[in-house]
Amino acid sequence: MEGGILHKTSNQRRAADFAPLPRNMSIISHDLRPIYALPGIKHQTLASGADKLARLEVWMQTLDPGAVTPVHYHECEEVVVVLKGSGCLIVGGVITECGPGTTLIIPPMAIHQIISTGKGEMTLVVALSETPSRVFAPDGEELALPWS
Repeated sequence: MEGGILHKTSNQRRAADFAPLPRNMSIISHDLRPIYALPGIKHQTLASGADKLARLEVWMQTLDPGAVTPVHYHECEEVVVVLKGSGCLIVGGVITECGPGTTLIIPPMAIHQIISTGKGEMTLVVALSETPSRVFAPDGEELALPWS
């Protein structure tokens, strides 16, 4: 015991060690979620208002080498976790390289674009603080996306 916390390895844990799951908790198989496509981009909404979330939406996106997202912004906060591949984020004309092990935090209204610059696919998990999450062109026009 260290600092009042009993440490156990995963094979030492018993069902009694865990609190029961709340009735409103969901576990969703990604295989049940449709995959949408834009040129060079595959998109899958993993969780959203359709899953009874009030203020959160989570996406998985895969960008082919050389693929770019549209230049856009959201009215909400956005967090992008790079799981695989490499690329860059452009915000306000500033280019920042990113790859596995990096998290991009994009504030509301920041016009941005992500570009896949590596030789392989770039895989991202995206969390947005709005559901349904809306995407806007720099001129303020809402973009019609296949998953919207």
